[in-house]
Amino acid sequence: MEDQSTVIIFIDDDEKPIGAFASPVNFELDTRKIADGKHVLKIVSKDPTGKEGIRMIPFEVRNGPAIAIEGMQENAVVDGIVPMMINAYGKGDQKKFLITGSESPQSIPALFWILLICFTGWSLYYLITYLSLSGD
Repeated sequence: MEDQSTVIIFIDDDEKPIGAFASPVNFELDTRKIADGKHVLKIVSKDPTGKEGIRMIPFEVRNGPAIAIEGMQENAVVDGIVPMMINAYGKGDQKKFLITGSESPQSIPALFWILLICFTGWSLYYLITYLSLSGD
């Protein structure tokens, strides 16, 4: 019987692996034990002859409350007073869905106001034209 390859899994630059398994591997990564933020999953494989292969997979953990911000984007250049709306809400228990606070209120987009003004202007033009023609 042929020997199997070994798969060793690391998170970030930790020297202690989170697991070492014989290939093929079915693995569940519990992100609740990892701090929120950017991380790298490092997978090292060793075949029976001693050759190594490495694969790095960057990922981001976001188990904490989601944060929605309106009024500023990433890497924005700002000056003066910047009005912002910030909403934070948790996912709650994975077995039940929380409605309260799970939607971020948003301001009305500028495109809506432009369309409303155009429609109102067209309506007034149509009304004035209709009244001036019916009065003759």
